Amino acid sequence: MSTDTLAVLHASLDGRERPEEIADIILAGFDDLTGRERAVLERAAKHSYRRHGWYSSMYADFARPVGAGRQLSALAHLFERDEADLAHAAVDPAELRLICAGAAESIRLLPGQRSFKHDRLDRGQRATHGIDLPKRQYNRRFRFLTRLAAKIDRLETELRKRELMLVGRSGLAADITADRFAADPVAARFVAYFVARKNLRRQFSLSGRTNPYDKIADVLFQRCLAEPHTDWWMVSRAYPMPDVVSRLTLEERGALLGRWSALMRGAADLLRRSWDPSVDRTTMIVRRGMDSSTWNTVAQAYNTARAGWLNALAACGALDLLDVACPGKVMRLMAADLAAWHRSAGSGVDPDTAVWASLPLPWQVLSGEAACTRETVAAACRTHGVDAEARGWVAPRPTGGVAAFEPTPELVHGVSVADPVWAALLRNAGALSGKKIKPGYVHALAGDIPAGVVTSDLPTRTEL
Repeated sequence: MSTDTLAVLHASLDGRERPEEIADIILAGFDDLTGRERAVLERAAKHSYRRHGWYSSMYADFARPVGAGRQLSALAHLFERDEADLAHAAVDPAELRLICAGAAESIRLLPGQRSFKHDRLDRGQRATHGIDLPKRQYNRRFRFLTRLAAKIDRLETELRKRELMLVGRSGLAADITADRFAADPVAARFVAYFVARKNLRRQFSLSGRTNPYDKIADVLFQRCLAEPHTDWWMVSRAYPMPDVVSRLTLEERGALLGRWSALMRGAADLLRRSWDPSVDRTTMIVRRGMDSSTWNTVAQAYNTARAGWLNALAACGALDLLDVACPGKVMRLMAADLAAWHRSAGSGVDPDTAVWASLPLPWQVLSGEAACTRETVAAACRTHGVDAEARGWVAPRPTGGVAAFEPTPELVHGVSVADPVWAALLRNAGALSGKKIKPGYVHALAGDIPAGVVTSDLPTRTEL
């Protein structure tokens, strides 16, 4: 085992490596694996692109917000600061606000003052404050600082959305520090592989999401159970099931419960601001102009946080708190074409959607504006033929079975494609996006996608 291997695995917690690559890294970097563990990991590792000298067409990272590096360079020029001293703050909103406040002080611009018409100082006021700048230079600095303040606000929002997106995908794995990760290599292997499984992209299909807990994850988890000093706090960050949370100390359980509760409330507040009351809650089909990507990202984070909160309540023996307040789950928005495909196949709307539509909105429950108890939710589930406990409405969702490992497909807009070369070509051409093929690619595709390239089951136009 090498520290470099653990560093690579830790870095993957904040990215989107394929499970095959993680399995290959584990096999190559650890010499304490049993023969069975190696054989099971090889089922995934043999599909690793690292072994074949080429890579997936899909990004190995989640999109990151653009920092304020360009703005800091301009600030250094305008306010005569050393650019090298500012570079560290490019993606840190708190540091950026301090730098912005320091620059604003030099022209007596107070926090919250952004109006070019009402907040600028006139010549006499500038003289009173000892600001020896021509009007044009003063105005230039004023405009720059107002734009920088707006940039910091956008960056903070985008970083928050990315944090919630990671929570929705892989729980609290991003909380794990490098030192703690490296201190327990056995738990680190399970966490890294399981996070990679949870971060798999959604495939455009009628079936539900693939169970991330597969046979490889199970082998790595069984090794955690066999070790006497497993760091269950670290495991609980990625796999917060009640039997894992129950292994934590009382203090750790309480901290975990508080963390999930805070995340759930924060996500609910963002959902409140994003919600369009004109959306039909019984179908959840997205309306034109609504930012469905942001809604679905935050909804997934809310549901993950809610599930973690329920798991922690169960581990603490505190599920009776749901008798006072039990906020429901949130449904994702669905594109009209996918909804039509579901109807044509006879699958219809997810039964949970009817329950969601009949309950008070979760953010209203969390803020105390509306009452919703465990019995309220259970009654709604009975009305719509939904098992309240099995579907995770009033209790932790039961642990599913162990899935068989399946190779990660190359996806273009959720559609599986035969290989990375074709996937890259189709993505660049704009194929499978619902738009026309980009100029320059029509000839390469001969006006259509050759048979055998797309391996997904897709709806026909008559089905839509």
